[in-house]
Amino acid sequence: MSAIQFEKNADNIVILTLDSPNQSANTMNADFRAALAETVEKLKADEQIAGIIFCSAKKTFFAGGDLDELIQVQPEQASDFFQMVEGMKAQLRYIETRGIPVVAALNGTALGGGWELALGCHHRIALNDPKTRFGLPEVTLGLLPGGGGIVRMVRLLGLQTAFPFLIEGKQFGVEKALSLGLIHDTADSADEMLQKAINWIQAHPKSQQPFDVKGYKIPGGDPKHPAVAQMLAIAPAILRDKTKGCYPAPEAIMSAAVEGAQVDVDTALTIESRYFTYLATGQVSKNMIGTFWHGLNAIKSGASRPQNIPQWQAKKVGILGAGMMGAGIAYAAAIKGIAVILKDVAIENAEKGKAYSQKLLDKKVAQGRMTAEKRDQILARITPTASTADLAGCDLIIEAVFENQQLKAQVTQEAEGYLTADGVMASNTSTLPISGLAQAAKDQSRFIGLHFFSPVDKMQLVEIIKGQNTNRETVAKAYDFVQQIGKTPIVVNDSRGFFTSRVFGTFVQEGLRMLAEGIHPAKIEMAALKAGMPVGPLAIQDEVSLTLSEHVAAETRKALQAEGKERPRSGADEVIETMIHQFNRKGKAAGAGFYDYPEGGKKSLWEGLSYWKKEQTVDEQELIDRFLFVQSLDTLRCLEEGVLESVVDGNVGSIFGIGFAPWTGGALQFLNQYGLKDALNRAQALEQRYGERFAPPQLLKDKVAQGEQI
Repeated sequence: MSAIQFEKNADNIVILTLDSPNQSANTMNADFRAALAETVEKLKADEQIAGIIFCSAKKTFFAGGDLDELIQVQPEQASDFFQMVEGMKAQLRYIETRGIPVVAALNGTALGGGWELALGCHHRIALNDPKTRFGLPEVTLGLLPGGGGIVRMVRLLGLQTAFPFLIEGKQFGVEKALSLGLIHDTADSADEMLQKAINWIQAHPKSQQPFDVKGYKIPGGDPKHPAVAQMLAIAPAILRDKTKGCYPAPEAIMSAAVEGAQVDVDTALTIESRYFTYLATGQVSKNMIGTFWHGLNAIKSGASRPQNIPQWQAKKVGILGAGMMGAGIAYAAAIKGIAVILKDVAIENAEKGKAYSQKLLDKKVAQGRMTAEKRDQILARITPTASTADLAGCDLIIEAVFENQQLKAQVTQEAEGYLTADGVMASNTSTLPISGLAQAAKDQSRFIGLHFFSPVDKMQLVEIIKGQNTNRETVAKAYDFVQQIGKTPIVVNDSRGFFTSRVFGTFVQEGLRMLAEGIHPAKIEMAALKAGMPVGPLAIQDEVSLTLSEHVAAETRKALQAEGKERPRSGADEVIETMIHQFNRKGKAAGAGFYDYPEGGKKSLWEGLSYWKKEQTVDEQELIDRFLFVQSLDTLRCLEEGVLESVVDGNVGSIFGIGFAPWTGGALQFLNQYGLKDALNRAQALEQRYGERFAPPQLLKDKVAQGEQI
């Protein structure tokens, strides 16, 4: 069956129905390309055609490019790939410039290549559906819109208006598309939409794109226009400040847009194809497609969930502790329709925790993103209380109290008896071993770790930690709950710090060690940003608070001593202790840490950090490598030790949990894309210079010897 069904009606209007075989959505795969070539030949052979309508047989209009194909394109195939892209664009351009009216009947979402196909039509009609999304999100996968999206968006909207949709990949709905003039009409049913398309064709027997009309001017002016030239003079610097040079796609998009705006449409399309080929054959797009598309889809489909266990839904969730984490979890559950009992020692604290949800929801109402009625419905699901008895009938209870083993044991014992017969008891600890916490529970098989990240309303990841005695049903229920509240689960085995907290600690500690070595703090922070981390280690340490880090280090040392092990002191420990006890600088919450926090002003690095300064020249790449390798090697150790059970969980968890450089595709993919043999050599060089934290795990040596990837 062809991916494009060709039908000509009695009025000589050709209806092209997109219907990719053996797929739930239409994509620009080999089937589509073959069908498009065949369709164009049929169109060329028929002079009587009065107009063309593109519509879809799927639930959505068109999903975009075939990422399974794109991830495989190698640099040596660049020429063939470029010719293939150019050939497909030429066929679409033939349809666009034939002179007869072409209409896109958009029955649902059109993203990436699907939106580009729609932009190649003269008239666009969409079904009225608030769930429909349009846009060009290719940049989020390290690519650019290679099917004419840059060229047409720039010509229809102007450079300045088009940039956020191209460079940031912003998606938009039907209403926004109407206001931008990108959608021309709407319909309430597929039949009405088709009739409107036919009517428009009959009313416009000759048609062409506005930008193909002689004398057409790009809205706002081309790059030579004074106002546009002024914007373009600073735009690359602003972009570089955001990307830190780690992401080639936004820069390639800006280049293709600006260069394309200075030439005719066909030349602009070729410029776009060249940049698209450069990105598609590059490593960064492969890293990002592998994790942000294939990896996330694997997790969504239950890759780490125990198999053959029925799906489960939480109906009533109890949360112990209404501080920032507990309040955030309450909001995440309530907004997804789950009844929440928010318990604290005092009703005032519990009410304050509920007020956090009120604040977030009020903001949505003020922005017009939610009705007041909907807000009130969500808030009504949260019951603040100081009474443990109110937890009766909960099928999941999550304790989110202070990181203290005795306190966590106490609240677990108080609450566990109120669970339903097959209910789950969970701890939102970030560092304490789950098997130790589970000892307070009557039934350890139904005890699990659910490590949320702060702020819960923004952070997508939840780390599910299996204790030694946690059963498979409990893991499956935890996985289902995390997905029920719209978050991304990864599953790890128990150990101190689990995966995310442990590896995140290596990043912050490396920054503190650099400071102890006398490296300028601004160089440390900038190297972390240039590595691709969202925030520098000193800024992060201030957010976490130095006193909390000192407390965790002391608790860890005590626990290890009880096991007959030692935690050697490092330069990082000395920096923390000096900051707290000598300089009384405890972090952002205390108003002073590695940064100064002037009231109403911008934070800046504290001048007193010169206490550690030594005159030395440091290679920035060396600092960047230290940040990336210290985390990647420890992630590999987690895999080797069985803390991590899958590479996918390691890559997704490192990006969404600890902010590991997204351009790499994750901490394990960083080593793959570096080249495992080169990574082994680099790790050994770093170990020789800085110590055993850079020692390559045996697993890395084995993979190099076997010629395999991680």
